[in-house]
Amino acid sequence: MFYLIQLRDTVRVPPSELKGDLKSVVFNELKKTYEGIVDEDVGVLVAITRVLETGDGQIIWGDGGVYVDTKFEALVYKPLVQEVVNGYVTDITEFGAFVRIGPLDGLVHVSQVMDDFVRYDPSIPAFIGKETERTLKIGDNVRARIVTVALRNSIADSKVGLTMRQPGLGKWEWIEEDKKKAGEGA
Repeated sequence: MFYLIQLRDTVRVPPSELKGDLKSVVFNELKKTYEGIVDEDVGVLVAITRVLETGDGQIIWGDGGVYVDTKFEALVYKPLVQEVVNGYVTDITEFGAFVRIGPLDGLVHVSQVMDDFVRYDPSIPAFIGKETERTLKIGDNVRARIVTVALRNSIADSKVGLTMRQPGLGKWEWIEEDKKKAGEGA
């Protein structure tokens, strides 16, 4: 889920930037420092949206920069267990499909792709259902449920586990087919 949050920090304004607009300089320094970092409690910091307040600058002996207390707003993404998410398949391997959800890729293990025996076809690459003949390949739009989250120090080290084996989940075409079948049976 995406959130707008407010944070506080002290930002070092380099001497070369002291002649510029303080809020703009602080904004650019915050972007360099924060965007893309991962915090277990906050989530993935996607973007600094704006600087809300800047205080008086402090000078530290021997350092030409000025340290400015700042309050700012940031857009963060924090995946939540049981959250239903939309995404698209970025990679298919024999052990599962990687799905882009926000700034992270989640893994749908091969056992969680669909309620059918699934075979992996590396020539496409794709997963193909034995009975349904449904296929899942790179670029497909899907809906999944988050089942595990492990946010670490970086996006690459963070892990999100997904399932598509529940009603209303899976590739968008499958969801539509299932709705039509349910409507015909009613």
